[in-house]
Amino acid sequence: MELAHSLLLNEEASSQLGEVQKAEFIFEWLRYLEKLLLATNRADVREKQKALVEQLLSLLNSSPGPPTRKLLAQNLAILYSIGDTFSVYETIDKCNDLIRSKDDSPSYLPTKLAAVVCLGALYKKLGRILANAFTDTVGNILKAMKSAESQGRYEIMLSLQSILTGLGAAAAPCHRDVYKAARSCLTDRSMAVRCAAAKCLLELQNEAVFMWSTDLDSVATLCFKSFEGSNYDVRISISKLLGTVLAKAVIAKHPGAASRQNARRVSLEEVLELLGTGFLRGSSGFLRASGDMLKGSSSVSRDVRVGVTQAYVVFVSTLGGAWLEKNFAVFLSHTLSLVSQLSSKATQTQTDGVCCRRCVSFILRATIGGLLGEKAQIAAAKDICQAIWKLKKVVDAVLSDGNLETRLSSTDVAASQHALVCALQELGNLIHGLGTTAAPLLQESSTGLLDGVISMTLHPSVSVRLAAAWCLHCIAVALPSQLTPLLDRCLDRIATLKSSPEAVTGFSFDVAALLGAVAHCPLGIPHGKGKIIMALAEDLLCSAAQNSRLSLQRTQAGWLLIAALMTLGPAVVSRHLARVLLLWKCVFPASPKDLETEKSRGDSFTWQVTLEGRAGALCAVKSLISHCGDLLTGEVIQRLLPPLPCAVDLLTQLSSILKTYGNSLKTPSVVYRQRLYELLILLPPETYKGNLSAILKELTAELTAPDAQAAASACLLPALCHPDDLLILSPLLQETDHRFIEEQLLLSNGVACGSLEYDPYSVYEKDVGGDSVPKPLPPALSVSNSASKLFGVVCAHVEEAERILILEQLLTSIKHSKGARQQAVQLHVVCAVSNLLKYVAGSKRSLGPEVRRLVLTLVLGALESPNPLLRCAASEAWARLAQVVDDGAFTAGLAQVSFDKLKSARDVVTRTGHSLALGSLHRYLGGIGPQHLSSCIGVLYTLSQDSTSPDVQTWALHSLSLTIDSAGALYHVHVEPTLSLITMLLLNVPPTHAEVHQSLGRCLNALITTLGPELQGNNTSVSTLRTSCLLGCAVMQDNPGCLVQAQAISCLQQLHMFAPRHVNLSSLVSCLCVNLCSPYLLLRRAVLACLRQLVQREAVEVSEHAVLLARDSGDLAADANIKEVGLEGALLALLDKETDKSLCQDIRETLHHMLTSMAVEKLSFWLKLCRDVLAASADFTAVTCLDTMQEEEGDRGDDASVLTSRSDGKPHPFSNPRWATRVFAADCVCRIINQCANANRAHFDIALAQEMKKSDSRNDFLVLHLADLIRMAFMAATDHSDQLRLSGLDTLLVVIRRFADIAEPEFPGHVILEQYQANVGAALRPAFTSETPPDITAKACQVCSAWIASGVVRDLSDLRRVHQLLVSSLMKVQAGKEALSHLYNESASTMEILAVLKAWAEVYVIAVQRHKSHKQTSKTPINSEDSVRSGSPLADGLLDLVCADLGTLSKLWLAALQDFALLTLPAEFASQLPVEGGAFYTAETSENAKLHYHSSWALILHAAALWLTSTGFTDPDEGAANLSRPVTPTSMCQDSSSSGAAVKSPEDVYTDRFHLILGISVEFLCSLRSDATMESITACLRALQVLLDVPWPRSKIGSDQDLGIELLNVLHRVILTRESPSIQLASLEVVRQIICAAQEHVKEKRRSAEVDDGASEKETVPEFGEGKDTGGLVPGKSLVFATLELCVCILVRQLPELNPKLTGSPRVKAAKPQTLSEEGSRLVTAALVILAELPAVCSPEGSISILPTILYLAIGVLRETAVKLPGGQLSSTVTASLQALKGILTSPMARAEKSHAAWTSLLQNALATVLDCWSSVDGAHHDLDEVSLLTAVTVFILSTSPEVTTVPCLQKSCIEKFKAALESGDPVVQMKTYQLLHSIFQYPNPAISYPYIYSLASSIVEKLQEIDKRKPEDTAELHIFQEGIKVLGALVTVAEEQHRSQLVACLLPVLISFLLDEKALGSASSVRRSLHDFALQNLMQIGPQHSSVFRNVMASSPALKARLEAAVKGNQESVRVEPPSKHPKSLGRNSSIQLKTHFL
Repeated sequence: MELAHSLLLNEEASSQLGEVQKAEFIFEWLRYLEKLLLATNRADVREKQKALVEQLLSLLNSSPGPPTRKLLAQNLAILYSIGDTFSVYETIDKCNDLIRSKDDSPSYLPTKLAAVVCLGALYKKLGRILANAFTDTVGNILKAMKSAESQGRYEIMLSLQSILTGLGAAAAPCHRDVYKAARSCLTDRSMAVRCAAAKCLLELQNEAVFMWSTDLDSVATLCFKSFEGSNYDVRISISKLLGTVLAKAVIAKHPGAASRQNARRVSLEEVLELLGTGFLRGSSGFLRASGDMLKGSSSVSRDVRVGVTQAYVVFVSTLGGAWLEKNFAVFLSHTLSLVSQLSSKATQTQTDGVCCRRCVSFILRATIGGLLGEKAQIAAAKDICQAIWKLKKVVDAVLSDGNLETRLSSTDVAASQHALVCALQELGNLIHGLGTTAAPLLQESSTGLLDGVISMTLHPSVSVRLAAAWCLHCIAVALPSQLTPLLDRCLDRIATLKSSPEAVTGFSFDVAALLGAVAHCPLGIPHGKGKIIMALAEDLLCSAAQNSRLSLQRTQAGWLLIAALMTLGPAVVSRHLARVLLLWKCVFPASPKDLETEKSRGDSFTWQVTLEGRAGALCAVKSLISHCGDLLTGEVIQRLLPPLPCAVDLLTQLSSILKTYGNSLKTPSVVYRQRLYELLILLPPETYKGNLSAILKELTAELTAPDAQAAASACLLPALCHPDDLLILSPLLQETDHRFIEEQLLLSNGVACGSLEYDPYSVYEKDVGGDSVPKPLPPALSVSNSASKLFGVVCAHVEEAERILILEQLLTSIKHSKGARQQAVQLHVVCAVSNLLKYVAGSKRSLGPEVRRLVLTLVLGALESPNPLLRCAASEAWARLAQVVDDGAFTAGLAQVSFDKLKSARDVVTRTGHSLALGSLHRYLGGIGPQHLSSCIGVLYTLSQDSTSPDVQTWALHSLSLTIDSAGALYHVHVEPTLSLITMLLLNVPPTHAEVHQSLGRCLNALITTLGPELQGNNTSVSTLRTSCLLGCAVMQDNPGCLVQAQAISCLQQLHMFAPRHVNLSSLVSCLCVNLCSPYLLLRRAVLACLRQLVQREAVEVSEHAVLLARDSGDLAADANIKEVGLEGALLALLDKETDKSLCQDIRETLHHMLTSMAVEKLSFWLKLCRDVLAASADFTAVTCLDTMQEEEGDRGDDASVLTSRSDGKPHPFSNPRWATRVFAADCVCRIINQCANANRAHFDIALAQEMKKSDSRNDFLVLHLADLIRMAFMAATDHSDQLRLSGLDTLLVVIRRFADIAEPEFPGHVILEQYQANVGAALRPAFTSETPPDITAKACQVCSAWIASGVVRDLSDLRRVHQLLVSSLMKVQAGKEALSHLYNESASTMEILAVLKAWAEVYVIAVQRHKSHKQTSKTPINSEDSVRSGSPLADGLLDLVCADLGTLSKLWLAALQDFALLTLPAEFASQLPVEGGAFYTAETSENAKLHYHSSWALILHAAALWLTSTGFTDPDEGAANLSRPVTPTSMCQDSSSSGAAVKSPEDVYTDRFHLILGISVEFLCSLRSDATMESITACLRALQVLLDVPWPRSKIGSDQDLGIELLNVLHRVILTRESPSIQLASLEVVRQIICAAQEHVKEKRRSAEVDDGASEKETVPEFGEGKDTGGLVPGKSLVFATLELCVCILVRQLPELNPKLTGSPRVKAAKPQTLSEEGSRLVTAALVILAELPAVCSPEGSISILPTILYLAIGVLRETAVKLPGGQLSSTVTASLQALKGILTSPMARAEKSHAAWTSLLQNALATVLDCWSSVDGAHHDLDEVSLLTAVTVFILSTSPEVTTVPCLQKSCIEKFKAALESGDPVVQMKTYQLLHSIFQYPNPAISYPYIYSLASSIVEKLQEIDKRKPEDTAELHIFQEGIKVLGALVTVAEEQHRSQLVACLLPVLISFLLDEKALGSASSVRRSLHDFALQNLMQIGPQHSSVFRNVMASSPALKARLEAAVKGNQESVRVEPPSKHPKSLGRNSSIQLKTHFL
């Protein structure tokens, strides 16, 4: 293929190739040439032009295929447009000659067609340059058309379209001729020609004025004719033509050119009348139609009506939304008149009426729903209301006529009913779409919307009543606050109008529809409504028999209400289940005998009522089973079963009842059968085992009944065919935007499409297709559907013999029927058998050989049926049969049958049926063995090349694609031949056969999947395959059929997944952008699926390509507006218009991926997008918004103008986006903030952001857009749409949490959010009004508490604004149940109350924390004054604000906690729960309430604990009387609590509260669910900490050991299951408090024992503490043991080396010490603190048991973490272990007489262990820090009793370590050693200090003298000297009197030797100066203290004396010059002091 990439065709290379390869080669060259010509400069092109033209023309003569000829023509046109044009006329003449040629052979046809295409392309590109030759050309083409076949006519039409495009107005002379030719083609046999003609005329009308003026009527009539017998593509093309022409006629008010031709003006009314004519009379002339009307037959075929419907939509869409707004009233009255009495012709029959209604509904939905923004939609809704009122007047006028006869037969009422149904349904849809933004509409009394809809409930027509009910359903879903009032209103009307039959049925429909809406309203309805409805239903059923005029209606209404009630779910239904079951039991006779007697009684009316009642009861039970599965216990099912046999008996008797009582019972009996079948399908077959045979007989009769309708195929079969097959085989079943109206074309003219009146019970079901009305099919169709489903189940469960009998019966009935009836019976039977096979395969059963034979015969017959859908279903059944039998030989046999048939048969039917059967076999069995694969592929290859029948090709190729898919790796051998077959067909099949191309696309897709990642390979074979795949995709992309393009896109998507480098992204993206707004739904879906995949990898590239392409080609996706708003904006705009759910989901996901990849880089762009979407609708909120903005931002007035409606005349990129789109934009803002949080720190640091922005202006940071974020959150939070308000509050919450801490650099001490206080307040205020729904108030409370807690607001008066909102909601909670709204379910008020309490809890917790930290900061004097000043008023002020309401709050908090505790009890305690419920929930709604408690209890717990401890468990507000459970105004248990209250003492109350908090915490912590949030766990642990801060709860825990152990075990589990360090630290803090509590308890017991036993002997005092007298600790019973476990767990996790099992022996090999992370260090420290406290909890014996463990751990931590740090610092863990050691060593137990000896021995061992750390194992001791170890030794020496350390061996070892340290080469170690010795020498007990003094003093003196000789020059030595002198000074003070003089005599010479005289002082270094100063200072101190010794020394050594005097003199001199530096001295002293305070 590389050889094809040249300017001239490489003829040598192409001539060597085979036929297929040559075609590929030429196509590839032409593709390359097209790109190359555009890139090459003109001179080069002109040079080669002649040769190129020759090559191209020679190709023209070589019969090129359709894609090739198209490319060829384009290249010729481009060549002439770039090069010279002088030879163009020759080319045109050649083409004309080719067209004139008389050769009509098929082989010459491609050349002729290519010539036609070339002419079109040349004229299109060169346009008016060729104007003078065009008349001949056009004449020639038109002449050729007369004799052309369909392909020729198709290409000629398209060519003429191109000529018209190129020439524009210059083509005027030929306009009439082209018009004539195109007219004849518009009604062509071939659909493709019709489409092409429509395109040609569409081009013509741009210039030909006559089309939309003088000839308008004939154009319209022509289009109506063209719709007859059309397909979907034709309807789309023609409706586009007709709509555009009519729109042009309306717009062209002053036609410039037309005025000369005296064109007539056309008014809107005339145009609408023209369209109306088409809709009502079709394509027939006016005269013929009127004749038909007289005869009474309807002549309008459905396809014409559907086509005209689409034309209406195009007409309005072309004129646009603004036009529709202006002319809406006219348009509405016209469309409604289409179905009302003005045209009673269209609505002669029920069926026709339903279909017309569909069409009108579609027109209204597509125009109002698609073109109008929300404000315009609200105006439209008002117009629809007025139309409803007008129609109501007509009905009222007729009804007020007293004569009953005229009343019901009145034509006016009948005619108005259809218009009313359309109006009501559209009104419902409108409001459903508007959501809560429609609220103002309902509040307007002038419109009277609700009154209008409810008044329609009394309309005589059932369909109108149902439409009104559905409209109410939509209103309730859109506005949940209306649900309860509407329900009340309707229930009230039923009760008052019980005697009107219309009212009973109408209002029961309303109630049922409203109950169906509850599922869509999360806030629900009050629980009590269920009871009222149940009572009403019972009343209606019981009173039905009282009045025969009403009995039918009451029965129907009663059961409908019960069935609808079931949708409320188990919580509501469980209360009424017994009554429902009783009614169910009573409705059927008790025994078969009773049924017999019933048959003999009554008349047709009573039977009608009976059947209606029983059908209703069946429906109610069906509803119970489907909506309340949880209630179906064994017992309930047993109670459901008894009436079933009787119901089946009645089924068998129905035919005889019908014979007896006449045909009036026909419909009720059909409905009864349908209901019974539906119920039986839901029940397990075991439940009606005894009746299986009877049911099966009835089903068989049903399926073969004489009145079975053939038309049912479209209803029954699609469910049984595979969805992929349907796409290919039945274009009508494809999903399109017009599916709503296209569906009716599937059904033959006599059959109605689905409509609500066929099954009133569907009014409450969850709507199936989004927001559209339920569309149940007529009973006759749905009963056969249910029957065939039930047949599958029942037939699988009967005996084999019976099964054989039934199947034989079915076969004979097919044989014996004839014609259409035979088809119908066969269809039903195949459906039933398919269902049987489906069921058997699903339940893994088997079928006997005889049954298989019968099934096979049945299916074989159907495989050769003329109905394509039936063939499709049969091939599916064929494969399922093989799947059920599951035997290779059987499957092979089936395949062989198909092979034989395909070889012999020549008819299309057999060949299509069996080829699909082969494909299905592969699909279901994953291939049928390799030996059959080749023969199967061979057969399908042959069939797919049968060019005489496109159908055979389509089915065969589809089957081939299934084979490729299922064969997997086995197919590799066949890939190359298949690919060349596909390429050949793609290059040769005419474009008019789109379905063949679609199948080819599926095959290519399957092949690409089979090749998979191999496509990335580089060897020649793979690259050839890859090129063929890409070429195939290119051919399909150029195909005019949209669905073929969709296939091309999905193939490229697959290729991109496997071989991304080889797919040209730029051309793919351009293809996607062009089709983004395609009218074909499937193409849009393919585009978005592909985009979604691309942006996951290459979002940035895709976005850039889209923008570049939009700039380069102006017309690219004009709808999409990519140029201005980028691909992202185009997708957002599409999301706003799109209605298809899956497509919208794809758009959202695509945008999310793009946002994730690009939001941080293109921050401004994304924020502007979101802002534009949110601000586009802000004219709603502009008023509320601007005032708050301006008080803040006077200087930023220009920004605020975003919110006012735009007046700059530029169109807004998003005009009036719907609320759902705005919600999406608000969610995107939150995502952007979270994306930035993971990116650069500068996004949340304004100083850094501004700095980086200065350095590079392209930098962009989120914090710089804070004003925009706040504004967007504000706009969303104050919108009319509730969902958007929630999203806005969410956004505000995210902004507050992310930006609260960012400082404002310009105003230090302030934060950046402070300036937005007013905006936040204004955004929150509306959420607290009385009519706001609870979910919004709850969210707003959360934002309030976050705002107060964030600390942004410093000023109390400002804070009060938001605080006031919380206060108002608290008042609402206090006011109790009365004040809470009764619009929603009780659980909604629970949610609101808990949200309020949680918000208060958060504020209180923060206030207390701030108060504490403020107290601490004010204690430490370091804090600068200003920070204290700024912190103080608020810290206390906030607490004061909360304290005002604390009395109330605390009671409410405790009540909420009590509720929570009750709700979390396990199910077995349900009987103990209060019957009425708790303080804030009712018993019935407890399940829903649980969720709300779960989300808020933790913070409330923390707050309650804080409050309890702040009052110290004594509540000042409470007297002793009501100290029981906190009674709240909302409490439901007031009586019980107040009566029992007086008994409880305060102590009991405290105990209850304590156990409440403790119980909730333990229950939660001991079984942490995976979804438990970190916040809850933290809050819970904090609550425990707070609780144990106070003595009283500590004493409780201390005195109850089991409780303590339980708590410790729970905390242990938390530590094991949660890795978060903060949670582990919090847990350890609680552990420490528990141990403290235990210590206090032990101390208290000891103290009281001592007081009691003061007189007696000491020996008898019992031992307190763990371990008692034996010292044994029992695991599980011991607090200490549990604590040890927990601490070991923490320590071993951080330092695994501590575990002796891990390291192999108790004496651990010295590993390198390690530094822990900061968190790890904190955890280890906390654990050590706890360990040190443990001995105090034990008895002396107990302490002996645990001491070894504690010492092992403390010394282990020391050893493992003793890392050398600079400057001799100690790591935090070493410090902690030293602290712990000190705590242990000084424990009283060490001195207690019972434990003294054991302790001493253990401590000696511990010291030995520490000393062993030095012993050099593998030289590892170098890594340990000596200072740490020496410090540990010092701690031992100073903290234990003398007998521990004075053991000679230990003492000697210690002294050696100190000696070695003094000799150390490391100055830091020396210095620290001196400091440690200093403290030892000063120890008061001589037994300890003297040995060290004796051993070490002399060496210290020597060291100092050494320094003296060396004259130190660095600071390290200086420090060592200073410390040494201090040690000697200490010795002097310790020494006995007689030795002191000797020591002073040693010290003085050393000090004097460092003194400097005057001269030396001036030139000395700073170190020497410091030494001099230090020595002099010390001398000045020692001199006076030991004067006599001083004098003696001076006297004996004159040199010393002289030196001292010189130094003193010199010092005095220097004092005058400068004061001496005292810095180093103070440094030294500080560090030694520091050390002492630490541990010694």
